[in-house]
Amino acid sequence: YYLFNKQKNYLMQFGLLFVLGGAIGNLIDRMRFGEVIDFISVDLGFWPVNPWPIFNIADAAITVGIIMLIIASIKSDGREKDKNSGPEGDRTDQD
Repeated sequence: YYLFNKQKNYLMQFGLLFVLGGAIGNLIDRMRFGEVIDFISVDLGFWPVNPWPIFNIADAAITVGIIMLIIASIKSDGREKDKNSGPEGDRTDQD
């Protein structure tokens, strides 16, 4: 989809790269070891988030990528609303 989109949205590009890179990293772990090895453990020291889930770099990349995609989508929707609104308010194509 993104290859055919003429609009350059770098946040969306990096978000897609992070998600794809994390998925490929987890796939490589599955193929090499038969499982995904989680090795980063964060202890925040208080109850609601203790113990924090153990994760790996690929999981973090997927999570950051999804957050970037959500932000890019929200920003993109805002730009389209700005393009469609003028001094008369919101315009809609009514034919």
